[in-house]
Amino acid sequence: MNTRSRTFRDWLLLGGFCAFLFFYRLGSFGLIGADEPRYAQAAREMFTRHDWITPTLGGVAWLEKPALYYWQAMMAYRIFGVSDWAARLPSAFDATLLVLAIYVFLGRFRPESRLDGALIAASTAGVIGFARAASMDMPLAATLAIALLAWYAWYESSARYFLALFYVFLALGTLAKGPVAPFLAAVIVALFALAKGDWSLVRRTLWVPGILLFLGIALPWYIAVEIRNPQFLRVFIFEHNLARFGTNLYHHKQPLWYYVPVVLLGLAPWTVLVLAAIFPRVRVWWSEKREMLRDENALDAFLLIWLVVPIVFFSISQSKLPGYILPALPAGALLLVEYVRRIAAKSRRPNPLWMVLHSFVAAGLLVPALMIAHILRQRHLPWNKATEVSSALAAMVGVGMAMTLSRPDGMRWLRFVTLVPVILSMAALLRIGAPVLDETLSARSLWADIAHMEDAAALPPLAVFEVPRETEYGLAFYQNQVIARYENGQIPSGTHIVVAPETARVAVTKVLADRRVSYLGTFWPQKMDYYWVAPVGSY
Repeated sequence: MNTRSRTFRDWLLLGGFCAFLFFYRLGSFGLIGADEPRYAQAAREMFTRHDWITPTLGGVAWLEKPALYYWQAMMAYRIFGVSDWAARLPSAFDATLLVLAIYVFLGRFRPESRLDGALIAASTAGVIGFARAASMDMPLAATLAIALLAWYAWYESSARYFLALFYVFLALGTLAKGPVAPFLAAVIVALFALAKGDWSLVRRTLWVPGILLFLGIALPWYIAVEIRNPQFLRVFIFEHNLARFGTNLYHHKQPLWYYVPVVLLGLAPWTVLVLAAIFPRVRVWWSEKREMLRDENALDAFLLIWLVVPIVFFSISQSKLPGYILPALPAGALLLVEYVRRIAAKSRRPNPLWMVLHSFVAAGLLVPALMIAHILRQRHLPWNKATEVSSALAAMVGVGMAMTLSRPDGMRWLRFVTLVPVILSMAALLRIGAPVLDETLSARSLWADIAHMEDAAALPPLAVFEVPRETEYGLAFYQNQVIARYENGQIPSGTHIVVAPETARVAVTKVLADRRVSYLGTFWPQKMDYYWVAPVGSY
């Protein structure tokens, strides 16, 4: 097969995998959590107003995050209409861009590993999960990763257009989530220069045309939003960056070691082999630093620094969420690619123990994937006949993988056999888990249950009482209105529907003692009641 045919085959394969892993049935469950509906609604309000500067939520300036995700979602709304799956398209697109950038980077500097690297990165659990979420995490991870790949490409080739690309994507990362992007990039580059003992790298990186390019892309929006909203710098920089990092202001407190299991889960199904790639490199670097930093090993050092810096930085933070660590995952995937490349180059047989562990960890993903409905409903993994069958199937797949990968030529089959449980698990999650996820965790099903009474467009305003904030924000997106919250004294004077936990029936009656209240129904999966509330004096 000639080079052109091989490249066409690779792009076709990557396109198919990205389409399945990131885009397929993107709207099979509604927006979940508090962030997805808030970001989706803020983008809708900007889209409705044709405003590319100020994000708003409920008509009030909402300055927690920069504008890149909102711009992408607005374009998706313009093309496909406003929907929850359109709100997730920016993340799916950015994840695809990340995978293709890895393929192009490896195609230039490690051509024999380009397809492996792209597929490994695409199939990590963290990338798949956040590619399907309406959030800023994937836009930041993709832009920062592409910037760092461009910087290393400049380091190896000295081609200035790579350095220009570094500054372009660093600016986009700054528009994705703020100063964290240039900060992480600066620390990674500085530590690599320190490890190499070559501080001229820092000086040469500070290239004036590149800095001007960065400022020309990133600054205009920041200036415009500050002019329109003089409180922006205080809210965004001091409250949602410095205070979020240094205090538990937003109640996301986690232990110092929190990101260790998060990273291990995020790298699944490749976790075992990423560890296998890291341990010998760290040992060599510790004992023979110069050997590790020779030109042929410099990429390993760069990737190790890239992997560790976000983990350490966000571990120090007093506010921790799983998505914060996403920028570290591409480095883990690329470390594994280098590990596989070295084994293939030396015609070595892979360590059978690592291969067996990898096989059973990867195949083990099938158990929670097949049991996802039970896990969501019962909040734990039950042990029953279905669990036994799922475990037996996973064991069979694990044995088959271990037998294949332990052969002398096992590494040739690594990506193919590992992608088998990934594809099966993803299919099970979408087929079995999505409906249950929708009815138990998303406000979409609750809203649909309320809206079935009549045309959704004719529904009176909604209000909530003692419900989680994710329910409130979800209803705000699906009903496209500001949701009044009784606890805050926001009791609408006119006809409306109030949603409350089924345990709050007495409290609802007490709060609305002067109104006519009619019980309409209960949405059992989320244990939510809803009531029709008539205006004062309508008896």
